[in-house]
Amino acid sequence: MSLTESNTASLLHINQNNTDMQVQRLTRLICLLIIFATVVVFHQLPSHDFINLDDDLYVYENPHVHAGLNKEGIAWAFTTFEAYNYHPLTWLSHMLDCQLFGLRPGMHHLTNLIFHLMNTVLLLMVLRRMTGDLWRSGFVAALFALHPLHVESVAWIAERKDLLSAFFWLLTMWAYARYAERPGLKRYLPVLLFFGLGLLAKPMVVTLPFVLLLLDFWPLGRVQFHQAGTDSRPLEPKVSVFRLVWEKIPLFTLAAIFIVVTFAAQQQGGALKSLEAFPLTTRIANALISYVSYIGKMIWPHNLAVYYPYSGSVPVWQAAGAGLALICLTVLFMWTARKRPYLAVGWLWYLGTLVPVIGLVQVGSQAMADRYTYLPLVGLFMALAWGVPSLLAGWHHRQSILAVSATVLLVSFTACTWLQLRHWQNSITLFQHTLQVTTNNHFAHNNLGVALAHDGRVSEAIKHYSEALRIKPEAFEVHNNLANVLAAKGSVDEAIEHYYEALRLEPDYDKAHNNLGNALASKGKVEEAIQHYSEAIKISPDYARAHYNLGNVLTAQGSVDEAIQHYYEALRILPDWAGAHNNLGVSLEKSGKLKEAIDHYHEALRISPDYARARNNLERAMRLMGKSAERSNPVVKLLGGT
Repeated sequence: MSLTESNTASLLHINQNNTDMQVQRLTRLICLLIIFATVVVFHQLPSHDFINLDDDLYVYENPHVHAGLNKEGIAWAFTTFEAYNYHPLTWLSHMLDCQLFGLRPGMHHLTNLIFHLMNTVLLLMVLRRMTGDLWRSGFVAALFALHPLHVESVAWIAERKDLLSAFFWLLTMWAYARYAERPGLKRYLPVLLFFGLGLLAKPMVVTLPFVLLLLDFWPLGRVQFHQAGTDSRPLEPKVSVFRLVWEKIPLFTLAAIFIVVTFAAQQQGGALKSLEAFPLTTRIANALISYVSYIGKMIWPHNLAVYYPYSGSVPVWQAAGAGLALICLTVLFMWTARKRPYLAVGWLWYLGTLVPVIGLVQVGSQAMADRYTYLPLVGLFMALAWGVPSLLAGWHHRQSILAVSATVLLVSFTACTWLQLRHWQNSITLFQHTLQVTTNNHFAHNNLGVALAHDGRVSEAIKHYSEALRIKPEAFEVHNNLANVLAAKGSVDEAIEHYYEALRLEPDYDKAHNNLGNALASKGKVEEAIQHYSEAIKISPDYARAHYNLGNVLTAQGSVDEAIQHYYEALRILPDWAGAHNNLGVSLEKSGKLKEAIDHYHEALRISPDYARARNNLERAMRLMGKSAERSNPVVKLLGGT
């Protein structure tokens, strides 16, 4: 090589290094801007409360979770089907939050926000690595971070599983991009690992192997069937389709295993709805309409709700129109796939990732849910980011038009997200808004009633429970909740009627059995109360409240030893329950175990220092202990005799 050639090569190398450094700096700047905008919009989250929809199940009423990380909790997380799912990493995440922050909802919300920010940055980095296009990747990431449809996944503590599974989904994509550059076992193993972790966070990621196949087509370019600018003669692909499918067999196998496990969990928990309740034709119609509705809400995000009631009857023309629209779009994007592969890939990403939650297998009673779009919308965002510029090719001032349009769109979505977040302050604000934007929503009426009752607004709660029952008379949870407030205001007989109705509709409803036991006990029907407490425990052996209540009536009956066993069981489940420690102390005292009673009175006061009843019991027990010591001391006896 001549001296001139050597100098030229050196200059090119220096210029390339300078360009790479500029791109890296620009990438960091875009990341910081997106993070800043997201934090500004979501900064209100730490002031929000828990929501009485699954937050109790996942956090504040789950003894395994709010006990923090321990051996028993970890073992439980990997063996339970609680919440009708198998997602141990999600449980561990909530346990860690409780370990670090206790039951402060603001800190749990902050964890959700941090995961959302990490997902946003990961998405940008992954797309930039795969496509080489920083600006379009940044636009997709900004849409992902700021779109109002994603508020639900971030603002709802119980939806940590969305954020956590998306985190591992994106890590899997990053690892796969590295593997595609230089395939080998060493680079394949991280793909398998991250995918497995994603499945352990939320089984919805079962569609990821399918998405990786799409990415092989675009942007990774591992499949090229036609040569652009020729007579479209077929070319040999870089990698055969058979090999691309074959290398993903381990991923598909993992996905199949988790599909079976999830199905078993949902079936065991009673979350799967029968074809009698939701006929197949109705499910298909709802699925078609939901696909189109999600697109509509992506474009015009208004009237967003935490719960969309399932409509029993869907007009045929609506379902047919939605189905025709989906078919036409699919045909169009597939027809243009050679020239504009990003449209087909983005569209199929959207369609495919929604399949597990589109309602063909109906879990729960909702028609659709905003949270289901957390990852699927990425496909549409990609199609938008790459598709619109290609359609405007040749326009004058194209770059300016795109920049202004993107800015207006992001600002509009940001404003909508800000407003939507305000509805998530607490259960009352959330369900009041839900009732404003939906109709015939018995679920929202019920949950608003629960929130109002907790706030002491009993009369308002009764109105919403009554309206829920008007809409859906067979809603057994509502009968139970209405009975609770009726009992609290002294209408015990009326409450008992609603408890019995709840149990007629759902004989294995553990809460109704327990609450009916309380009502019967207050009427002096102790034997009947014991039967219902026992039935509640039979249905749910870890139902601490039922053990506690049964212990109370057994103590009142004089069956102290049996009562003690149930108090101990309640405390095994909820170790920091001051009332259970106090009542156990009373029973132990009655059985002559004074020292043990004193220990539990002390524990009750440690948990709740202002617990007056426990303090009075402790003082009495200490006096008795002192007298007992005097009687048992021979020196004291002698002195007393003189």
